[in-house]
Amino acid sequence: MSDSAEVPLRELNQQTSRVLARVAAGETVTITKDGVPIGDIVPRGALTGRPAYPFRTDPMGELDIPDLGGPVLDDEEIEGTLRGMGETVTGGADA
Repeated sequence: MSDSAEVPLRELNQQTSRVLARVAAGETVTITKDGVPIGDIVPRGALTGRPAYPFRTDPMGELDIPDLGGPVLDDEEIEGTLRGMGETVTGGADA
């Protein structure tokens, strides 16, 4: 049995169980529409040779954070500021 095969979308729609049985047996199936590949069905846990979301796995590199002239804060000051965000302010001018 071949490790990879092309299956037209119509065949997948009409014979889903048969196509999935092939995948369960270890075959990777490429689904085509009008002869153009539109997707792959791969056995669970199989390595596809390429990440599904390459934009999520590519390193971003060094971050260039601009200096906005604000105060330099240490980790504790940043953590304290973030902890205070989202807290409900009680009281006010009428209290």
